[in-house]
Amino acid sequence: MNTSETSLSVVIRERRSVRKYDPDFKISQEEILDILKEAALAPSSSNLQPWKFIVIQDEAAKKELRAIANNQEQVETSSAVIAVLADREMYRNGEKVYRSSFEAGYMDEATMGRMIDNTNKLYPSIPLEMRENIASFDAGLVSMQLMLIAKARGYDTVPMGGFNRQQLIDRFQIDERYMPVLLLSLGKAAVPGHKTTRIPIEELVEFI
Repeated sequence: MNTSETSLSVVIRERRSVRKYDPDFKISQEEILDILKEAALAPSSSNLQPWKFIVIQDEAAKKELRAIANNQEQVETSSAVIAVLADREMYRNGEKVYRSSFEAGYMDEATMGRMIDNTNKLYPSIPLEMRENIASFDAGLVSMQLMLIAKARGYDTVPMGGFNRQQLIDRFQIDERYMPVLLLSLGKAAVPGHKTTRIPIEELVEFI
């Protein structure tokens, strides 16, 4: 096992859901952007990157958000709360994504054109529920990557699904194109997260 594999294993093993944060510890917008930039390297269907992030740091806004999120303390005491949104209309990203790949030299112009055309034909014809499932799955991938990157930098997180989605949409004026998937508290732990156990993997794996 090389050093990078060892480091990743340590990060995975040490990451825990933290609900008690140091309210005086702040993470800069610049570093949060850097964390999100790395997280957004996560894979996604057709590389359409169907996600958007609202980073909530304002103290008054966090107080309002706490009420929306079932009064969970970490919403108000963490350095930031990141609302992860899934893009129901991810196909609208196609031209930007594939043109960027063409300009970077990762595909030729004919391939770019074909990818754009295929995306614009396929995705709008997919039923909305299926597009929502695709976008939610990809939003989960970017969220997990975000949590591991944060831990590697010495920060702590907890993903939260317990919040009123309609109230979040109304308060932060979220366009109907986007679907709230989860809230993610980011900060410095005041109390370590609880250790947990896992079902033995042998019970959950079948080799064929």
